[in-house]
Amino acid sequence: MKSFSSRLICSCAIFCAAVPMFTAHDAQAAAPTDRSVKVQVNDDLLQFPEVQPYIDDKGIMQVPLRVLSEKLGYQVSWKKLENEIEVTLINKQQSILLVTDQQQAVVNSKRISMESSPTVYQGNTYVPLRFITETFGSPIEWNEANQIAIVDVDGKSHKPAWIAPPPAPKAAAAPVVPSVTEQIIQTANAYMGVPYVWGGTTPNGFDCSGFVRFVYQAKGIDLPRTSAEMHSEAGTRVTDLKIGDLVFFASKTVNHVGIYLGNDQFISATTSRGVAVDSLSSSYWSARYVGAKRVL
Repeated sequence: MKSFSSRLICSCAIFCAAVPMFTAHDAQAAAPTDRSVKVQVNDDLLQFPEVQPYIDDKGIMQVPLRVLSEKLGYQVSWKKLENEIEVTLINKQQSILLVTDQQQAVVNSKRISMESSPTVYQGNTYVPLRFITETFGSPIEWNEANQIAIVDVDGKSHKPAWIAPPPAPKAAAAPVVPSVTEQIIQTANAYMGVPYVWGGTTPNGFDCSGFVRFVYQAKGIDLPRTSAEMHSEAGTRVTDLKIGDLVFFASKTVNHVGIYLGNDQFISATTSRGVAVDSLSSSYWSARYVGAKRVL
């Protein structure tokens, strides 16, 4: 027992330092999470044909006892008691008697207290990973990158026997296509500063209606040629201005048109500055504003 106890103290110290998340668990095993974990003994990755190791909802790794203990060289047998299961593990050096939900093991006829106890989930006996270090005396390494618990039975450090595949690249987000209104505003802003030319209808020079007609025509919307015709013939009269609406101005008759940008701003081809942005509430334009039409 002296040899077993010394190995137990050593392995527990190594394990507690390396993997602090695995703590004692003395209640019915909690339901598995979606987190996939694996167990390796020396260089061999264990295969669990019936049930799998898992991280429970308390962050504790639970491991099926039979597969792991047989890999460690123990013969395993079970006995059903009233509300518990008695598990016996035997190899050439020692025999271990465990009872589910009891925090004591009988090792070579000597009762030893444990910090954790076996539990049952889906008809299989599970033990928290720390139970392995306390009972079998084997150091355990936790490989975070590949989510593998490596049981170092030979006392040597081992590399993971399984490498997690890189995460699948995220699908590229579908490009955001601007709405027609946004496209019209983008087109209008692209001609900022183009000089004013009376009768101009191209980017070489615009008058007010030539600029508005050019911008909308680029998006497949045909408008009358003059600001007066737009005011009388195009779209629907509105008072609740929205981006893309046409705004009209007059001295005695309608003689100027622009495109509403929102926030009290509109863009138009002016005689003094060419294509420029102005405020509807400025003293000059507010005195001449006569209404808006919606053509979108």
